Order: sequence, then structure tokens, then C-alpha cells
Amino acid sequence: MRQLIECVPNFSEGRDMGVIKQITDVIEKIEGVKLLDVDPGEATNRTVVTFVGEPEDVLEAAFQAIKKAKELIDMRHHHGAHPRMGATDVCPLVPVANITLEECAELARQLGKRVGDELGVPVYAYESAAFTPERRNLAICRKGEYEALSKRFGVKEEQPDFGPCVWNDETAKSGATAIGARDFLIAVNYNLNSTSTRRANAIAFDVREKGRPKREDMSNVTSKKVLDENGEPIMIPGTLKGTKAIGWFIDEYGIAQVSMNITDIHTTPLHVAFDEVCRAAAARGVRVTGTEIVGLIPKSVLIDAGKYFLRKQQRSVGIHESEIIKIAVKSMGLDELKPFVPEEKVIEYMIEDKSAKKLVDMTCKGFAEETASESPAPGGGSISAYMGSLAAALGTMVANLSSHKPGWDARWEFFSEWADKGQAMMSNLVYLVDEDTNAFNKIMAVFAMPKGTPEEKAARSKAMQEATLYATQVPLQTMKAAFETFGIIRAMAEEGNPNSVSDAGVGALAARAAVLGAGLNVKINAAGLKDRETAESLIAEANKLIENACREEKEILEIVNGKIG
Repeated sequence: MRQLIECVPNFSEGRDMGVIKQITDVIEKIEGVKLLDVDPGEATNRTVVTFVGEPEDVLEAAFQAIKKAKELIDMRHHHGAHPRMGATDVCPLVPVANITLEECAELARQLGKRVGDELGVPVYAYESAAFTPERRNLAICRKGEYEALSKRFGVKEEQPDFGPCVWNDETAKSGATAIGARDFLIAVNYNLNSTSTRRANAIAFDVREKGRPKREDMSNVTSKKVLDENGEPIMIPGTLKGTKAIGWFIDEYGIAQVSMNITDIHTTPLHVAFDEVCRAAAARGVRVTGTEIVGLIPKSVLIDAGKYFLRKQQRSVGIHESEIIKIAVKSMGLDELKPFVPEEKVIEYMIEDKSAKKLVDMTCKGFAEETASESPAPGGGSISAYMGSLAAALGTMVANLSSHKPGWDARWEFFSEWADKGQAMMSNLVYLVDEDTNAFNKIMAVFAMPKGTPEEKAARSKAMQEATLYATQVPLQTMKAAFETFGIIRAMAEEGNPNSVSDAGVGALAARAAVLGAGLNVKINAAGLKDRETAESLIAEANKLIENACREEKEILEIVNGKIG
């Protein structure tokens, strides 16, 4: 699965668009990185840049941007309304898809070390990348801002984690940078059927983690606050961890909103926050009429929300992601104020390469015609993967039909869980349709390599072996993925809607064909491997999968034919 991270560096220049463009230009030059947003501020003299991509590409883009900012920005002449301490003030990495916060923290430390070593920029590791609990707090890392750095470098406890800790012309020009990792922050506004900022604020204080000040008379907001031994107000916490919120009135819409930042989306997912704001609003006689997402969000946020609301309705969650997202949009009223277009709001959709031609995007007729053409790809490997995806699809269909069968309400969750697994199996096999063709194309690309010198011949031979190994591993991966579909197919043959048992039977036939078909590709490609030990190991694994697939098909068909009678 493709890993994606977001990077949100803040540069200490918000007025000179020529400087800003030079910085963003180096980001866009890195292949695989998508620049999502550039937000300059004149008063703050600061620009927030957002880009996303796979980890290695993002780290390179971040390094080049920090390098360019060091060249162009002189902190000795910088003034702005926002706290800052360097040309690149902060540079957080944010997990988006298939990567953990801990992994991002390690990447941030790697980036910090490289920036310190190669660019000579002092770096403080902050938030999840911090080496000490105190430095998790950005304000601690940036204490005293740029003007305090010269003194801080002379104090051991105040020195940066990477790079130089001396004050000279170079560090005076660049200042210091905070590089870290944090969770994805969701900025969201909840629309109220009210124009009262006071009511909106009350709801915000009910739910936000910080809560509200404790007063001598909690029924009277003008009564004295209760203070602790240090003279600080005692707070009554709100109900939602990892959230900040306030109420306001929006002239543009003519309504009050609860404006919230969710800083910990794992502790408090969007859908949980939505339900809690609805509860708190209702307790004060107010109704949430919709939700407004500010900026972009990861796809998983909407998928989790859609599945949450489907489960509340006791409906199967094993449906296509576009339908799940539609449920999330309608359940939280994301389209109340203006149309919610996933392709413009979901990060993964924003960075998709829509120009790339994929087999799986063809019509059934087009796919068949492309297969029948004189082109050697797609071939048997891609067809096998597609047959496997159809096996998973048939099992998922039976699960969904069974989940909604009248009189089977008590078992909806059992079938929903199987349908959800089936969707994942199908997605994996659909991906392998194109990946098998990509593997074949890698071999074709080797034939175009030069072979005029002994060195070129050696490089060509090495590349051919690597491509051949990959072309053997991909159909083996298809075999494993296709074999996995027997689990849902058997379960549906045994437990599913009896009116659809023949569909389960066809699924078993398709699954066996997928395993055996991909197995032929493993064997023919393994024949080209010089490493015979590896080749024989791959073939032995393929033969075992073939044997098990034939057994599974036979047993499932016996169940199916027994029910058909």
C-alpha cells in the first residue's frame, strides 16, 4: 500500500512573492510531490506551504525548500506579527495514509539531522519527534524567538538537537528551524440553527478539551472565577479530548458556528466530535444543521465516518468507498453550505495521477478488446488478477445481500464484517491487474538499455534479473490474494442467502482459475532467473497454493451443489 505524508513548512517571508515562488518551485521540481497550497500573510510576513507525497520524495522536497529559504531569507531583517525563529520557522511531517505518527517522527529526525549537517542550520526536534518531553511543545523550542537564539546557544539545555550551536553570520542569517511530526489537524465548523454567538460559545466550552473556567456560581457567567493556589483559573474540562473550539457568527452565512480544531483525530475522530457537538447543542435547545470542513482531509476520516453511520443504521459497511463517503457527507451535512466535492477536499484524490492510463479504468468491452489486440500486455497475469477480483466481488455481493435479507436482521453485523473484508480483497486484486502489466513493462524496458560495453552489458544483465524476479513475485502475490478470497466464498456458501449460493459457487470457480492462472506466470517467469534456489522456492510456494486452491474449490462446490439439490 502506498504511504503518504503531508509536509507543512512555514517560511518567514509573506510579502515578496518572488521569494515565495522560488521556494515553491524547488518543491514542485521533486517528482512524486504534489504542491497543495501556498498561503502567504503580509501582516505575519510568513507563508504556510502544504505539499504531499511518498516519504522519500517529501523529505527531499522539504530539504530543498529549507535550503532555498536559507539562501533567500535573511532573518536579521525580518519582522512580522507571528512568532518565528528561522528562515524556515517550522517544518512538521503529518501522516496521511498507511504510515504511523511514530514513523513520521523518525523521518523528521532524519530530515533534521540532514538539515543540520549539510546546511548548517540549527534544528530543534519538536512534537512527536522531540527527544525530551519539554520540546514536544513548539513554544518551548521557540522560546524568546529569533532574538533569543544567540544567548540560548550558549546554554547547554537550550542548544539545538542538530546542526551548529554557535552564533555567527551564517546562523544569524538563517536562524533556527523546528522540525517535527504531528497528527493531522482537522479544521471544522459546525453550523447551528442560531445566530447567537453566546450559545455557540457555550456549546464550544461544553465540548472542547480545555473546557470553561470554574466560577463561584456556575449559573452566573459574571460571577468570580475560582483560582488555584497559584492564582490560575481552575478549568472544568470539556468532553472531547484533543480539541480546541470557540463560537462565532459568520456574516457570509448569517448563522453562528462552533469552530473546532481536532488536533488528535485518533482519540476524537470527526464523526465522534460531530455527534458530541449535536448532543451538547440539543441540550441547549440548538440544532446542528451541517458541517463545514476547512481545508483538506485524509480519505480515512470520511471512510471511518461513513462506516460509523452505516453501523448505526445496522447496514453493511462492505460497499464501495464512494458510497461510504456519500453516507459520511449526508450524515454530517458536509454539503449544507456548498457542494462537497471529494476530488477537491480529499488529499488522496487531489494527488491522483489522472493522466495515467489504467486497465482497471477501461470498460469491460474495452478491457477485452485490449487483451485481444496484438499487444502482449495485458496478458494472463492481469487476467488472473481480474478473475480474482471478480471472485472477491461475488463473495462480497452475497454478504451484502445476506446482510439486508428480511428476517436476518440479527446477523447483519456478521455479514457486514465479511463484506468489508471482501471489499479489501477486491481492491488489492484490482491493484494487481495493472501491477502485473507494469511488471511485464519493466522487462520490456530492459531491452532498451545499451549493451555496447562490458559495463553496459553487466548493468543490463543485472537489471534483467531484477525485473524478472519482480515479474515472478507479482503473480505469486496475485496467487496469495486470490486464494484469500476462498475464505469469504466458503463462508457465504455455508451461511449466506441460499438464493445466492450459485454466486458463491461461481466465485469459487473464479478464485481457482485466478490462482492457477497466476501460477503459470510464476513458473514461466521463474525460468528466466539465474538464482535457481530462489526460483525453485517461488515455484514450490506456487505449487502449494495451486494444490490448496483445487481442494478449496472442490469442497465449496460440494456445499453449493448440496444446497442447490
